[in-house]
Amino acid sequence: MTIGFNEVPNAMRVPFVYVEIDDSNAVSGPALMPYRTLVCGQKLAAGAQAPLVPVRVTSAQQAVALFGAGSMLAQSCATYLAADPTTEMYAIAVEDAPAGQVATGKVALTGAATEGGTLALYIGGRRILCGVTSGQQAAAVATALAAAINTVPDCPCSASATAGDVTLTSRHKGLAGNGIDVRLNYNGESTPAGLMVAITALAGGTASPDVAPLIAALGDAHWNVLVWPWTDAASLTAIERELMDRWGALRMIEGVAISAATGTHAELGTLGDGRNSQHLTVMHCHGVPTPAWEVAASTAAVAAYYGNIDPARPFQTLELKGVLPPAQKDRFTQRENNLLLFDGISTFYVDAGGAVRVQRLITTYKTSPNGAEDPSYLDLNTVLTLGYLRYDFRNYILRKYPRHKLADDNARFGAGQPVITPKVGKAEAIARARMWEEMGLVENVDVFAQQVICERNQRDRNRLDWMLPPDLVNQFCVGGVKLSFIL
Repeated sequence: MTIGFNEVPNAMRVPFVYVEIDDSNAVSGPALMPYRTLVCGQKLAAGAQAPLVPVRVTSAQQAVALFGAGSMLAQSCATYLAADPTTEMYAIAVEDAPAGQVATGKVALTGAATEGGTLALYIGGRRILCGVTSGQQAAAVATALAAAINTVPDCPCSASATAGDVTLTSRHKGLAGNGIDVRLNYNGESTPAGLMVAITALAGGTASPDVAPLIAALGDAHWNVLVWPWTDAASLTAIERELMDRWGALRMIEGVAISAATGTHAELGTLGDGRNSQHLTVMHCHGVPTPAWEVAASTAAVAAYYGNIDPARPFQTLELKGVLPPAQKDRFTQRENNLLLFDGISTFYVDAGGAVRVQRLITTYKTSPNGAEDPSYLDLNTVLTLGYLRYDFRNYILRKYPRHKLADDNARFGAGQPVITPKVGKAEAIARARMWEEMGLVENVDVFAQQVICERNQRDRNRLDWMLPPDLVNQFCVGGVKLSFIL
């Protein structure tokens, strides 16, 4: 008997035709790797969801009920869903650090309006309109402005008025509140004549939440993309270490964390120079009215949605939906963006229509463990492609060879025997590489076929080892042209 049955026993004498069904060869195409995004952030007390419990979120309204209107997490979820309504998305909440302080700022109004009009204040990209009548004094306008701010449910700040001053208070304790943008007349509006407005930026927020309990709550669930709203050193180090552990061969649940950071060019460069992880991408949001946590969510949506379609295809030119562009004077030059890309900070540009678009998504990885310059994980595409190749090969072998015997190449078994040999294992690897080549994920498969190794482990005869050397395709990011003209 040469056929290796899974269910039909040999010791059967009862007349019948016993038919088992084997699906090990039913699927031969590439694996459909399911992406899942996890949005992390702070919730408000009004949110019904318990902290540290991942919950599936399918709408902005649901996020408000779970995490509170105006909360960091509700805003991040809404931005993500607007940019990527397809990828399965979960959110996990933490509460503010008990010892943290809120950020505060001020809008100081003086004078009296000499004409009727509308005061247009933008807080975290939200437009707050306050009607002004001719002759209205600054104190009255301040009172009306504070009331208008408090009627905007998803505004990241609350407001109170004293005389002509409107005090803005971030809804969350923590460092993140210091980056909330406040400005006048973002869309070209004008302040009613006679009124003078001075804005003091939000500051004084301290202490990000302790993220250790959040990381512990992740367990072994596989999250391909994480929205990570905290960019303080402790929070970034914690998620980098967790993602490095997940990347390893014993867990194989790799993921990338997407953050965004405000600051001057020098501050952003310092932040990037201080990180070195292939599992972390930081998009700068200098001058952007939209809060950094929403910029991170929009960037993550691009990485998840398009990375799942084709992990090797570059993200340049894709729109960061929900992100408002900085004013022209606040936009970095090409030289400044180039410097940031060498610092490990991802960059964007603004097109002629005002849409914010990805210029290049990179990781913060710059040097090898021994300090040598190392661009091997420069582009986010490299990490996503490697994750897919591992998933696909592992999934294929587990599906096709679930209960097989292992033998040397020189054995002569019947064609129907469930036996795998090193020669068969090598052929499977080469065939898989051919498929990856057709998908545009790898190149130079003839070289791969010469270099791939599949051998029986000498210490454990029940173990088959592969060494796969895929040559990943690269991304067309830079074109160089020499125009040699003739007169």
